[in-house]
Amino acid sequence: MQKTVLITGANRGLGLEFSRQYAEAGWRVIATCRKPESAKALLALADEYSSVQIEALDVTDFAEIDGLSEQLADEVIDVLLNNAGVYGDTPEHGFGALDYQVWQTTLLINTIAPVKLAEAFLPHLERGANKLIASVSSLMGSVTDNTSGGSLVYRSSKAGLNAALKSLSIDLRSLGIGVLILHPGWVKTDMGGENALIDVEQSITGMRQVIKSFTLSQSGQFIKYDGTIMPW
Repeated sequence: MQKTVLITGANRGLGLEFSRQYAEAGWRVIATCRKPESAKALLALADEYSSVQIEALDVTDFAEIDGLSEQLADEVIDVLLNNAGVYGDTPEHGFGALDYQVWQTTLLINTIAPVKLAEAFLPHLERGANKLIASVSSLMGSVTDNTSGGSLVYRSSKAGLNAALKSLSIDLRSLGIGVLILHPGWVKTDMGGENALIDVEQSITGMRQVIKSFTLSQSGQFIKYDGTIMPW
């Protein structure tokens, strides 16, 4: 039976490559982004693969999330893949000149929205085979690994995401639903920059393997794209 993955932030970078690889592997892909009409690469992917369904979704709009959940009420979702995210930090807005509105928005997108999506699509996941919530976090969310400081906005948003997902892994275990926290590595994307160590294809191939081999005993773990367990 064909499996289904719902991916947020699917119009570029990691989300686009997740969509491409899952479609190529024969999955049904529900690819979401804020403005599908201008997502040229994603539209081209949908033209290439009939299994790719594009839906408009702004993860900061919880009414939109609920609306999409209702629209897809009869669907089975095997993997909910929370990929949408922003960096938030800028050189001109470090400590002493922080933009608190940007910080709030970053927390909304990176930390709160993935939990809202899990809540909204819980019934769809319960009917799935994988029953997995997978979220793209970052090593920068690790308190243990933080030896350089800086990036207050991004670090706090990902640390908050990790903490929330760890709680969800405990709360949802009785339903048989797993929670996986992923570190994609330092990837050559708009966010990662050209000096990053790995390309998008390598990162996504690795994370898909981690997802594929996931068992409920791993729920709540923070895992790198190559299978390495990350420090909290």
